[in-house]
Amino acid sequence: MPAKDDSMKIKSEINTYCPTCRKHGKHKVRVASKGSARPLSKGNRQHRRKLRGYGGKVAGEKTVKKMGKRTKLMLECIRCKKKHERVMGTRTRSKIEIKA
Repeated sequence: MPAKDDSMKIKSEINTYCPTCRKHGKHKVRVASKGSARPLSKGNRQHRRKLRGYGGKVAGEKTVKKMGKRTKLMLECIRCKKKHERVMGTRTRSKIEIKA
């Protein structure tokens, strides 16, 4: 029995709409990656401040069921070189594989 392949296969170039050119055209596709965190951003400062001290009493927090992350694709228009994101419709646990 062959092994089950869970990855989604996407072509490295697709024909889709570019909002800058306002036309359909070829786009290069890659998986969007998260940028590096800014250590002085407000959220990081709040988080560090919250971790200080002993914490005190914590009311009974409910456990939340984790949802699968949505995968983002970065589309780069070949004509105008502008980039825009496309979010894959479903929350997915499978990897995205970009093939030539």
